[in-house]
Amino acid sequence: MAVFAATISVSTPALALDVTTQSLVKTGYATSQVTTGPFASKLIIAAQDDAAVFVATDGQVRGARLQAAMAYIRQSQPKLHADDLELAQAILVQ
Repeated sequence: MAVFAATISVSTPALALDVTTQSLVKTGYATSQVTTGPFASKLIIAAQDDAAVFVATDGQVRGARLQAAMAYIRQSQPKLHADDLELAQAILVQ
């Protein structure tokens, strides 16, 4: 019985690590897809405060600058399949 409990406690952190790693890979991919042209850079930098609020409120508060940046990114990168939270996180690290 004790061996079974030890197995569960070992596999649970591994699953959590896998989910965390998966999220980091998705966010890293989204970050790499955010363009850095002159117009995009100004738009992304202007949206960073809104992105921080969006992430901190788990998507409850959306600012106009963040919405504009997300619309621009989705239009310029149509093959990018990232959700709003991933895009906001990518904007934060730019």
